[in-house]
Amino acid sequence: MPTPDAAVERMLQMGEVGPADRLVDLGSGDGKIVIAAALGRGARALGLEFNPQLVALSRQRARAAGLTEERARFREADIFATDFSDATVVTMYLLPQLNLRLRPTLFAMAPGTRVVSHSFDMGEWLPDEQGRAGLAQLYRWTVPANASGAWALEAPGLGLPATTFELRQRFQRVDGEARVDDGSAGLVDARLDGDRLRFAWRAPDGRAIHFDGRVAGDRWQRLSSAGAAAGPVRLR
Repeated sequence: MPTPDAAVERMLQMGEVGPADRLVDLGSGDGKIVIAAALGRGARALGLEFNPQLVALSRQRARAAGLTEERARFREADIFATDFSDATVVTMYLLPQLNLRLRPTLFAMAPGTRVVSHSFDMGEWLPDEQGRAGLAQLYRWTVPANASGAWALEAPGLGLPATTFELRQRFQRVDGEARVDDGSAGLVDARLDGDRLRFAWRAPDGRAIHFDGRVAGDRWQRLSSAGAAAGPVRLR
């Protein structure tokens, strides 16, 4: 079933698609999402479609719209056997069981990748945003970084004792606590958006300290904290 034009535009809006993006449409059908992303938003777009007749139709429509293959490409492919890990935006209109099968592949993509689905959700992976276009229900997720585990604080500018953060993660939802000596304090307003991790906690001296950084492997980069300069936080 083709995606209505209004839903196509709304999906591209929710995915924040722009000229710097590489969009992949899974099950691209007649090609309208790929063509709209390339023609209207300047993105480089790829459609993966199992049906060779729809691939041929999509290529014909792209040529008629004046698009080159550099801007809008279509491949006859099995989405579960194709590498699209370089995409910055993934769109789909697939059945629920296919969405669930795709979850591990999506979680292996770069943190910050935007995923937009027409009609069907991702089960326990709750969406970051929902919308409607006519009768179409739309969902958007941002692929999260892996922030779970024990993080040791290295921030001499804060004058704090040795502190370890124990973070627990369920998809993009995080919680945990800061451990200092024999005490602990729960994290407040912990949020993970792609690779950006933010939270607050109350130090032993009563100060409320806010951290804001980007997860990069075993470190937070460009970490800042309220009221004082801070060094990085490293996973140990």
